[in-house]
Amino acid sequence: MSFIPLVDLKAQYRAIKPEIDRAIQQSIDSAEFIMGERVRKFEEEFAEFCGARFAVACSSGTTALHLALLCCGVGQGDEVITVSHTFIATAEPICHCGATPVFVDVDPETYNIDVNLIEQAITPRTKAIIPVHLYGQPADMDPILRIAQKYGLKVIEDAAQAVGAEYKGRRVGTIGDFGCFSFFPAKNLGAYGDAGMVTTSNESDARRLRMLVNHGRETKYEHKIVGYNYRMDALQAGILSVKLQHLADWTEARRRLAHRYNELLKGLPVVTPAEKFHHVYHLYVIQCDNRDELQKALESEGIATGIHYPIPLHLQPCFQDLPGAGKGHFPVTEKIASRILSLPMFPELTDTQQDRIAETIRKFYEY
Repeated sequence: MSFIPLVDLKAQYRAIKPEIDRAIQQSIDSAEFIMGERVRKFEEEFAEFCGARFAVACSSGTTALHLALLCCGVGQGDEVITVSHTFIATAEPICHCGATPVFVDVDPETYNIDVNLIEQAITPRTKAIIPVHLYGQPADMDPILRIAQKYGLKVIEDAAQAVGAEYKGRRVGTIGDFGCFSFFPAKNLGAYGDAGMVTTSNESDARRLRMLVNHGRETKYEHKIVGYNYRMDALQAGILSVKLQHLADWTEARRRLAHRYNELLKGLPVVTPAEKFHHVYHLYVIQCDNRDELQKALESEGIATGIHYPIPLHLQPCFQDLPGAGKGHFPVTEKIASRILSLPMFPELTDTQQDRIAETIRKFYEY
């Protein structure tokens, strides 16, 4: 019985090995390792892919969010509205700016921010909203933009899991003031290490982002502001340029597999993903009763699974001094955290493997 991983990066590498090996060798031969021409080329390619005016490469999705917050002027005493049902990297940069994350609950179908709860979370200290395009599905951006305009707030899209996803014909990352992307290896567009990107339509913001990324400078030894070492490695840019050419095909494969999962799991006591907007299925997440037992049953058959995420941010030990911390404040988030399960999802997943996963679930529920 062969093992089915949650994501198979080895299979992806085998499929494009000559292209990847060539890109790596070119980086080594050029001895250009930090920023440089390959990074500039990838920025241009990624901006064109998203439909953004500017794309600024950085060292991770977490630093992308930090950079965007800094460009929005978020600082000590400010508040930023986001969700508790996300990876901690959404909230960490808010804290790093000296601001406070203010959590709201999520929509029970999409798992994205419940737009009906945003206004009641706004205070005079609110500076920005960070909607998370979780699992690869865009948040409902139009109501968020209307609220932001009404209260004079910035909107930063956390698109770490949603590269290529579309909201009403627009690629995520181009809808708010900033878009923040992660190229962590397991993402739909993944590097061979950490890497990230910030997109914006504002030229002055793009200029500031470039200075913040590279020690606050535009020339080698003149530092106009105090910046950071948030630069992208040229090696990662070369790898990502190769992978970007395959992303459309990989996305279609993910969408086909997701729709096939929906059919295979039809009639079972599981809740399959609701697709409200163009979903790119970074993760395929179901809801089910007896989640932990089902996870063990799948693992006993050599099928890897994941839980994204088992402990909401408002229940994390590091956030217990924040408003809204502790059980009972976000009932939808708490309920789904106990029921969600991520099934294997990667473009190279075969129909045979998918059939085996569905059959194991069917046997567990005795259907």
